[in-house]
Amino acid sequence: VQLQAYGGGLVQPGGSLRLSCAASGNIFSINNMGWYRQAPGKQRELVASIRKVGTSTYADSAKGRFTISRDNAKNTVYLQMNSLKPEDTAVYYCNAKGIVTTWRAFNSWGQGTQVTVSS
Repeated sequence: VQLQAYGGGLVQPGGSLRLSCAASGNIFSINNMGWYRQAPGKQRELVASIRKVGTSTYADSAKGRFTISRDNAKNTVYLQMNSLKPEDTAVYYCNAKGIVTTWRAFNSWGQGTQVTVSS
């Protein structure tokens, strides 16, 4: 399963960005989709995740500012990021976990997209 992420870039503090990530391949079902980020010198951390039924989880740093959503028909997950802060600067990675058509589980990562928040 391949994941392709879009939407990173440079934004001023207080601005907004929307990330998208589309999964493709022999997908039977995607149970969980999520966004992680990794800043220079830091470990990769969960930003938000969403289950197929729509229930979501957010890191404390993302609550109230970020919104995760998904389109199951398109195997796509989105991350709307508002009120961005310089500390949100990182490479953002999408992740998907599920089952392929041969009934094997998968855990796939996208290539990462850079988000830079700076004036």
